[in-house]
Amino acid sequence: MTDLAAVKAALRTQAVETPSWAYGNSGTRFKVFAQAGVPRTPWEKVDDAAQVHAVTGVAPTVALHIPWDEVDDYAALARHAEDRGLRLGAINSNTFQDDDYRLGSICHPDAAVRRKAVGHLLECVDIMDATGSNDLKLWFADGTNYPGQDDIRGRQDRLGEGLAEVYERLGEGQRMLLEYKLFEPAFYTTDVPDWGTAYAHCLKLGPKARVVVDTGHHAPGTNIEFIVATLLREERLGGFDFNSRFYADDDLMVGAADPFQLFRIMCEVVGGGGLTSGVAFMLDQCHNIEAKIPAIIRSVMNVQEATAKALLVDRSALSAAQGSGDVLEANAVLMDAYNTDVRPLLRDVREEMGLDPEPLAAYRRSGWAEKIVADRVRGRQAGWGA
Repeated sequence: MTDLAAVKAALRTQAVETPSWAYGNSGTRFKVFAQAGVPRTPWEKVDDAAQVHAVTGVAPTVALHIPWDEVDDYAALARHAEDRGLRLGAINSNTFQDDDYRLGSICHPDAAVRRKAVGHLLECVDIMDATGSNDLKLWFADGTNYPGQDDIRGRQDRLGEGLAEVYERLGEGQRMLLEYKLFEPAFYTTDVPDWGTAYAHCLKLGPKARVVVDTGHHAPGTNIEFIVATLLREERLGGFDFNSRFYADDDLMVGAADPFQLFRIMCEVVGGGGLTSGVAFMLDQCHNIEAKIPAIIRSVMNVQEATAKALLVDRSALSAAQGSGDVLEANAVLMDAYNTDVRPLLRDVREEMGLDPEPLAAYRRSGWAEKIVADRVRGRQAGWGA
């Protein structure tokens, strides 16, 4: 039998990091759709993130993206977050929006461009020092479009050299989280295309280097939960970028396309001790046509629901069925948990935390949506442009 008190305790201590960029304008390769009330500054992004935490109770950190969230005083931004009940989370680098990076950044054939890219990554560690952030999150758009364009092995050498320099700069308690992506914008070779490549580089770097699993960065049919289980087993799972996809890197709300997959992933996280081993649970989503803050609240709730169901799996019954080779019973144990309506349980948890049991309703009643539309009428809205 599942210990319900332990399930509630785990849910109360869960933490989901929201991304600053999800509060700004985003879109497709063809168009960015602006919305009224979107933040104009990193300070306003933090204000919006505070609203998500206020109604969910489990979103205590907000990730920054540099230079999208560049400010003159990062310590002041950290204090601003603290004043609103938040902390600044992972610092995400950006080596993919500069003209110099047309042929790559840290893997570029030109040493001067590589120096520029590494310099940016080192600057991000400086920002970590100022904000008290623990994680440097790296994703590289580096790759090639045509056979023969560049030396594949040579690019891996350059990647390793650059990562090693940044790794040596990390301070006590700081980590490097290396993300991978199957393709895009490189279409022939991608320099960090899969978990195996990321894992190999992390192994060579040392224990502060971990792999990030973005749930949208896989070929159709990939068993993501196997990757999660393996990285947990090797103590190299650094975190998640949670989103959802129908086709490729869609960056839809987590659990929107395949909530059963999210449940299966969380089953491996729970079974492998990932809830208590420092794994970072981050959202990485683009809310192109839906309202930003409500979509992020809904995403946090989706993660909560998948986690609750994973915690409700009767592990003793599952182990017994697996040990006896009872295929149908083992599957039934998982399906019983997945088919449980955990919304009443989560309402109870929120009430025990002193929160409104319905986060979206609480946000709508707060008046924040109307306030930001009225207040944020001048200046340039934040967004990544297109």
